[in-house]
Amino acid sequence: MEKATKNANLSLQVIPINEKNAYPIIDEAIKVIQNSGTRYKVQPFSTIMEGELSRLLEIVLAAKDAAIKAGGNELVLNIQIHLKEDSSVSFEDKTDKFQ
Repeated sequence: MEKATKNANLSLQVIPINEKNAYPIIDEAIKVIQNSGTRYKVQPFSTIMEGELSRLLEIVLAAKDAAIKAGGNELVLNIQIHLKEDSSVSFEDKTDKFQ
């Protein structure tokens, strides 16, 4: 019997290095996330996503490629992942108590 897919949370921060105007490069990475069909929230320092881990990692690679194509010749990618083996992780699990 196959295990049910569990959702993880992933935070991605794209930091272009040595760029006079980094925002257009970051914006292209965010567009990839927006067009991915994955649940996401853009925040001031990173974009968070929720979904199956292998899919989230595919999106990270696509966002990196978009940032490079947009002129990001040198990037730092900060990635944080929260997952559980036996259940899904959601944004609300972490933030609802603060609303």
